[in-house]
Order: sequence, then structure tokens, then C-alpha cells
Amino acid sequence: MPKAPSTGTSSSRPALRRNQACLSCRKRKLKCDAARPHCATCVKQWQAQISVPAPPGYVHPTEPLCSYDPVEGLPLAPNIDPADKIKLLEEQISKLKRKLNDKGLHDNLSDTSRTGTPSHSPRNGHSRSHSQLSPPSHSPALSSTSISPGSGLAQTSQDGINALLNVPTENHLRSESGSPELNGLPNRSSSGSSGSLRELIHSGWNPDLPDPAVLHHYVDNFFKCDPCGSRTLHQPSFMASLQLHPHDPGFPHSAILHAICASASRWSSQTVTTLSDGSRRDAFAEFHAGKTRQYIDKTMASGEDIFAVMQACLLLSWYFYQEGRWVEVWIFAGFQTRVAIPLRLNYPGTFTTHGNSSPGAYLAPPRDLKDLESRRRTWWMTIVFDRIASVGGWVHGIDERDIGTELPLRRIDFESEHLVPNNPQDLCSPGVFTTHPPQYTDSFLLLIKAVMLFGKVTDYNVRSNLRAPAPPSKNQDPFHLPDFEALDSLVCVDFLESLPSNFKNVFDMHNNHAGGLDTDLYLVHIIPHAATITLHNPYLDFSRPTWISTSRCMNSARAIIEASYLLSSTSLDLTRLHPFVTICWYLAAVIQVQLCKYFIEIGDTEGEAHVWGEINVLRFAMLEYGARSPIGTRQEKLLQGLMTEIVRMTTQRRPLEVGLPLYPFSHAGVFPKNGSAGSNNTTSLGAPLPSTNFEDVSPPGSSNGHSQSGISHSSGWSSRSAHTSPPQGPAPMPPPYM
Repeated sequence: MPKAPSTGTSSSRPALRRNQACLSCRKRKLKCDAARPHCATCVKQWQAQISVPAPPGYVHPTEPLCSYDPVEGLPLAPNIDPADKIKLLEEQISKLKRKLNDKGLHDNLSDTSRTGTPSHSPRNGHSRSHSQLSPPSHSPALSSTSISPGSGLAQTSQDGINALLNVPTENHLRSESGSPELNGLPNRSSSGSSGSLRELIHSGWNPDLPDPAVLHHYVDNFFKCDPCGSRTLHQPSFMASLQLHPHDPGFPHSAILHAICASASRWSSQTVTTLSDGSRRDAFAEFHAGKTRQYIDKTMASGEDIFAVMQACLLLSWYFYQEGRWVEVWIFAGFQTRVAIPLRLNYPGTFTTHGNSSPGAYLAPPRDLKDLESRRRTWWMTIVFDRIASVGGWVHGIDERDIGTELPLRRIDFESEHLVPNNPQDLCSPGVFTTHPPQYTDSFLLLIKAVMLFGKVTDYNVRSNLRAPAPPSKNQDPFHLPDFEALDSLVCVDFLESLPSNFKNVFDMHNNHAGGLDTDLYLVHIIPHAATITLHNPYLDFSRPTWISTSRCMNSARAIIEASYLLSSTSLDLTRLHPFVTICWYLAAVIQVQLCKYFIEIGDTEGEAHVWGEINVLRFAMLEYGARSPIGTRQEKLLQGLMTEIVRMTTQRRPLEVGLPLYPFSHAGVFPKNGSAGSNNTTSLGAPLPSTNFEDVSPPGSSNGHSQSGISHSSGWSSRSAHTSPPQGPAPMPPPYM
């Protein structure tokens, strides 16, 4: 039998009275100093236990398993600090006060504790992370102060819960599943409080989540409205799994449900407050985002339920992106790609038979088609997020050459679970960006290709500037640079021209199973233009109107603006667009700001007024989007910082109001949906703008390159601007977000 090591002062320590030693030392017949809260013997054994890694499926206790008989009073060991004694007395006084204040609740619960208590033993063979009220032997304390905002949860007395469960006051509750923090029970009406509590406990529902009916509402809104994370999950089976018992292994992981609540709050939450700086704060979303992060932290330590928690992390990342929280966006983008690598999601079939014995091969082969496709979509949405987060000119988390996963299936095949052969295309397939097999093409797949195309531009810019002796110059011909011409052709021309005919109309109802605007397809039509601006802006020179970089940037900015006009001419909700659209608006506005500065310098008042109108249209779109997603407001503030110089230089009396409606909330009335304002063309879009020195844009239906999408290009410059003195070159493009 091991013995506790003796100390030099043990001989002088008074002998302990009967039953004063801790329960653990008495049971094992070891020497005990009766120190509180943990004796030295138990502390030393616990330190030895946690010094080695825990075996799979086991978690070390968070503190020594040292407890004492429930005897009131102070410990008698002479080495106890008097401050600890005072603290213990204060805690006992607080407990007595709570018991008096909660006497009514205790009376309501006493009948339940006498008639029967639920089982406290953990369920065997079930390790899913769903909160249950089963107290393990070593558990962190149950918080009785924090609540779930907007979820129907209220503060409940710790002693009342203990009375209900017939658990001693010294023990604390912890979800068997490992819920990071159990914060209370639903607050029902006073008349049915006891019955509702019993129902909650016996059902095993996670009290951190909203009530089932409210949760179903959030999940339904998530799939209807969210243009990002909802592409990852299999909607039919997910909705069906919500009907299962919370203890069922098929019930959705609590981390995913928390992340869905955070994301869906954009369309459902009633707890939004606007701060003095114009930003929003959603207490409900913040609560559930925090819960998701707790699950992520727990899984990082244990590896438990890693794929489900990774999906939750992906949903949370898109929530941070919609909120414009750039630091967290960048951190999560890198975190997700690093987590996905040991899961082998970057291999064909999201699994490999090579190196399975190496550490980190967590996932077994996919069970079925749905499991395989869920992994593919999780991987590709992770890569899309990584590419979008890097458009500011930062290195991607994973190189394109290290991605071997085939592209996913069409959404219709995924949700119907048809036995469709794997998509034959991956990033190494010849012509992957210009060849679109009909049976493996929908707007989501085209969106993946468009984002990866933007990623190619980011890679090119980063690698070209990494060891360059000087930044790019407007006097430099970029077509003399290696690989520039091929990339320019692919991004600026080939991809959009290769789109199948049924995907060239943004408002094609056949491409959107829900009807209305296909937000993925809308983004497909403007991302190449944003990528073109990013590629050519360093070489932009307004003094050379026929210069190809100038033409590329002007045409792309015009196409993005026209796409905004197209949307404003309909009754569709602009805030339902993908949040990356605000970055595209910003990049177009960057070109227009530089053009406005050019017109100010050459004294072209008419052209300046026209450009101010287009800048303000983009600003207004950002602000309107920001009413629901703060990323719009943040991008508009960033644009205003870029406009400081032209606001100071302009001759316009109210430059930030040129081209905007008098009352922003009357946007629908000022911009008539029949497009008749200020134009004889029935397809004219947006607010009427003053005349300009540019030639008229090609109307929809013309022979211009992309007329079928309704997004046309400016055909060039007039002779007026061609004969003016050249100004200074454009400033380097600022990052699209900071």
C-alpha cells in the first residue's frame, strides 16, 4: 500500500481527531493533514495523475478528489490560513441567505424530490456532447447566475436544483455530455413551474439552448436565409434529426445548434441594440457564439466529436465574417484549415488509406453518400472562407496544390441522396474553370470556382510582391510578367464567357429552388470583376484611357455597379446577399474614388458629379446591408476613410449626398421598380444619374460580352478625357477590410 511521504514537520503536528481526515485518505489508510479544500496527500496524488496524458475516452479530474464529512464548522488543522477560514464562513452565510430567499422554490420542488429522482448514472456508450442533468463524480461548478438571452432560460437556485435532484449541496452538476457550462433551467409560468422542470430534466434537453419550438424557428430561418454555412449541412436529415430524443446519437450536436442560433439571429433576434458608434450588439447571438467557442475549446483539448465541432466552427466563422470581426475571421480561417488537414479532408474522398497509423487520423472512411458529401462541403466551405478572408493580400492557409478533394455534387443531388458518381473535377482537372459538366454544375459549384479564381489572383499578387525590389508601377506593362497574361484571360474573360447559358441570367428562377434571387449565382457574376480590379489596380493609369489595365478596372467597376442597380430595381431583399458582396462593392468604389480624384484634378465637374453619384450608390448599398449585418457598416466606414482626400478637394456642396434619395428609408419609392425614373429605357436601373463624359453603357440584351446576365460594361472613354494633362498615378489599393 503506498504511503504519503513524511515531512519534517509531521512529528510536531498534533494528531487528528476521529473522522477529521478526508474520506479518500481514510478509505486508503493514508496519513492526512486535513487541509482544506484538499489535503496534501490527495494533491500530490492528483499531480502525479495529471502529469501523464489521459488515455482515449478519459479526462483527468480538474481538481483532487478530496472531500470531507459534511460537518459544519472550520477545519482544525493548524496550518490553515485565517483568511481561508473567513472565506469559508462567508460562503456558509451566503448559502444560508440563499436558502431563506429560495424557500418558496424549495417548497415547490420538495414534492418532486420525495416522489422520485432521475437516474444519476451516465449512459453507457454515448459520448455525444448534449447537456444532461447527470452529476459525475468530478464536475465543474454549475453557474447559477448567467442566463441564455432570449431563450426562455432564467436564473434558478442552486440549492433548489440540488433539492430536486436529491444531491448534496457540496456536489455540483455537470452535463454528462461535457456541456462547457450549464447555466440554468427554463423559466416556465409559476403555476406549472414544477411540471416544466420535471419535463426538462427527464427529456435531457440542453438548457443552454432555446426551447424546442423556438430552436426549430431559428433552424428553419437559418436554412431559408443564410447564404453561407447552410450550404454545408444536409437540410432534410438535419430537420428530421431535430425530432429525435436529445439523448439519441443522431440528435444534432449542441455546438452546431448554438452556432446556428448565433447565425440565424440576424433574421430572428429581438435582442439587438445599436451602440453610439452605429454598430450593433446582439446579446442572443453573442451568448450562443460564446457557447460554441466553449465547445471548440473543449474539443481542442480532448478531440471528442471533432468533425461535428469543426462544422460548428465553420458556421461560427461565417457569423464572425457577417459581423465584420476581422481579427476573429483571420484566426478562425487559419484554425479551420489546420484542423481539417489531420482529418484528411483534403484527400480525394475525404479519406486516405495512407498514414492512418500516424497521429491525427481521427476520421474513419465515410459511412455513406450523405456522410461523404457532408465532408466535401465542409471542406470546400472551409477553403472558400480561407480564400475570402485572404483577399486583402494575405497568404492562404492551404496551398491550392495541396487540395486533392473533388468538387462536391449539386445541391439537388446532395439533398435527394441520389446515387450519383463522384464529381470528376478537382482543381487539377484540365479546364476546371472553363468546363462545367451539366450533371455536376449548379450555382454553388460555380461560386466555389469563382472564389478559387479570386484566390489565384491573391496568390499571384502575394508571390509577385514577396521578393520584388519595388512595388508595381503604373508605368510597368504587367503583360510582360510571367503568367500574367494567362491569368488575366482566365479571370477577365474566359470564366464568365464559359458559364452555361442557363446560368448567365442572375434572376433565372430555375437555378434557385426557393425562387427569387439566387445569391450564389449573383456572386458568381461579380466576383470575377472584383478579382479583375485586384489584379489590374496597381497598373491603373487614367492618363491612358486606352490602356488595358485602365479599361479592365473601369469595366469591372461598372459591371459591379450595374449589378447593384439590377438588384435595386426589384423588390428583393438586399440584405439576403452573401456578405462578400460588400467587399466587391468596396473594390468597385475604390476605382470610382480614384476616378473622382482624377476628374477633380482636371476640372471635369460633370464627370465628378456622376462619379460621386456612383460612389454614393455603393455607399448606400453598404449601409443598407449593414442594417442587418455589421460588415456593411464597417466597409462603408473604411470607404469614408479612403474618401477623405476627395471630400477635401471636391467642389460639390454636399458630395456625400449626390445621387442618393432624400430619405434613405424611402429607397424603394425613390428608385421605382419599373425603372422609369430619369430614363426612357424600361430597363434603366437605380437612381437617375447626371450626364457624364463616358459613353453610355451597353443595355441588357446587347452583344456585349456578358449581356445575358444583365451586367454590362462601359465601352470606354470619350475624347474629352483623352486630351487632358495626366495627373499623378493612383494610390495603391488599400486592403478591402482591416
